[in-house]
Amino acid sequence: MGHKQIETPHLDRLASQSAVFTRGYVPTALCRPALATFATGLYAHQHKTRGNDPLLEADKDGKRAPDSDSYKSLREKLITNFDKVPSIAKLLGHEGYLTFQSGKWWEGSFQRGGFAEGMTRGFPNPGGRHGDAGLKIGREGMTPVFDFIDRAVAQKKPFFLWYAPMMPHDPHTPPDRLFKKYKAKGVESDFVARYYAMVEWFDETCGQLLDKLDANGLATNTLVVYIGDNGWIQKTDSKGFAPRSKQSANEGGTRQPTMFCWPGVIQPSKRGEQLCSSVDIFPTTLAASGVAIPTNLPGYNLLSILKSGKPTPRDIVFGETFEHDVAKMDEAEYNLLYRWAIEGRWKLLLTYDGSVGRNAQYHPRAEKRPQLFDLLADPHEDNNLAAKNPKIVVRLTTKIQEWWPVTQRQVLTNWTDAHGEWH
Repeated sequence: MGHKQIETPHLDRLASQSAVFTRGYVPTALCRPALATFATGLYAHQHKTRGNDPLLEADKDGKRAPDSDSYKSLREKLITNFDKVPSIAKLLGHEGYLTFQSGKWWEGSFQRGGFAEGMTRGFPNPGGRHGDAGLKIGREGMTPVFDFIDRAVAQKKPFFLWYAPMMPHDPHTPPDRLFKKYKAKGVESDFVARYYAMVEWFDETCGQLLDKLDANGLATNTLVVYIGDNGWIQKTDSKGFAPRSKQSANEGGTRQPTMFCWPGVIQPSKRGEQLCSSVDIFPTTLAASGVAIPTNLPGYNLLSILKSGKPTPRDIVFGETFEHDVAKMDEAEYNLLYRWAIEGRWKLLLTYDGSVGRNAQYHPRAEKRPQLFDLLADPHEDNNLAAKNPKIVVRLTTKIQEWWPVTQRQVLTNWTDAHGEWH
């Protein structure tokens, strides 16, 4: 992506062979909802995995009990939501694909997610929150993934691999050689240098995986899809992420460049201003595998378009932001913070009252009115142009409401009527 310091030669090579959507997006910039969308092709308000954890409320003595039976039942209920919708591993497995899970996985064990093989024991096992043993992949080598590929080749079976390493996610513990490399490049903050080093370390593991496909003669018969689950802007003076990145509805959280690579089938291309949503991955992947695509999915099957090199039909992207912790699991609107849409150059953010979650500092919501940004001129979303463009606000608000009608939560905004008048 042209970063002045970070080096990612293996992802650069993948990009040169891919259809690259630099304007790719995840609807919800938080790992668990984003991963659930990859796995189901549904928005968070549809698959109901809207946050990372159930809300852990204090008992009468003001203490929190994450190991209590009541909290465990909430965790189980959240996973049960995932059980009720089709998943890509289940659908491919039913059609004879060998399937393997590695890296981050929240929805119980790999078996519960529909994978035939995998690394994550999952809840209710100890440490089974978001991946347990699966989180070793990449950081501690690639052997489990490579062994799976070898088994699939030996059995002459088609396979599906979920490679979701906890990289460059914290803890930022890169090899010292990479940390020193970025310090030598002039990165003053140790926190930033470690993060940059983590990105390159992640890139190295991607290169190892792609080389494995090449070595086994699989590259020309394999669809590789690349995307991140949320953005991250590293703080310069401490660990952790800065506001307007992870969990936010801003570009630093939701914009996730997306690549589709299938040498000899998908035409390599830079998709420039074209939009892509992660809900498009599920139907496109099923189409590539020849598996029937469930009806009523919100995403596009892009395969034939990526083969032809033609523009995609997507002219708008929608998204939703919720609190990190899920309260009232059966009420999708209860923890709602934002709904948003991007159409062409314009991005509209609508703000909602939500609840007060443990990560509320990352959602200050100082601007309660609609926020309209010209992303092509203002990619960092510094200039709110809503007051100057009320007709665009009304048009995009109408489209957002048609996409997911919200009725119960109060919008924290000075609103406009159909004539663009402020109220």
